Amino acid sequence: MYLNVQALVLRVTDYNDRDALLTLLTREHGKLTVKARGLRRKNSPLVAPCQLLSYSDFTLFEYRGMYTINEAASLELFSDLRRDLTKLSLGTYFAQSAAVIAQEDLPNPELLSLVLNCLYALSKLDLPQSQVKAVYELRAACIAGYTPDLFGCRVCGNQEPAFFDLSGGALLCANCRGNASGIRLPVGAGMLDAMRYITYCDGQKLFAFKIGEDTLTQLSSLTEAYLTTQLEQGFSTLDFYKSLLI
Repeated sequence: MYLNVQALVLRVTDYNDRDALLTLLTREHGKLTVKARGLRRKNSPLVAPCQLLSYSDFTLFEYRGMYTINEAASLELFSDLRRDLTKLSLGTYFAQSAAVIAQEDLPNPELLSLVLNCLYALSKLDLPQSQVKAVYELRAACIAGYTPDLFGCRVCGNQEPAFFDLSGGALLCANCRGNASGIRLPVGAGMLDAMRYITYCDGQKLFAFKIGEDTLTQLSSLTEAYLTTQLEQGFSTLDFYKSLLI
């Protein structure tokens, strides 16, 4: 049985001295694990379309529940991204976390679109990396089922909240902050406006907002903490990215 898919390569793992296993993210079939025969051989035609963060057209052959790549052709390699180690490391963080969020054989076109849009933004758009990172993290949390409640203090409804509860994914005002047992991070008006925009805007307009540099730095820290808290794990790629910023 043959299957034709367009997919983003989220992970490449050595299988033996000749082959590799790829984790792909597709629109129709969610996350797929496939074997790339001969990928580690010199001059393999699969090298370009099967490299990490490549968006490619794959023809897969299924045998006994395992997919093997029959043919592959690159659609987008994000070449500009690969010339900048910092941007590349941020992109690999997107891929690593997307691999955790995606599920096998469960369609997730929204997640694939998000990762592709963020990789494009890093490659082609003149935007702060922290903005792209914050957009990815908060929107990815929403796609994973952790859409935050951003309409007001969850306890009393106060429309001037001052804190965000990472575990509960909700806002708290200064008077009600003691009602949360987890970590609470301060959230100002500008940051809250950006969070609301990212959470509820059309997917084609994710980057159409501007906030000050300091607010953007705080937003990026908050969205990072929120995503890792909800997914209950850290990411080695994120640690590496942050080490490059020191």
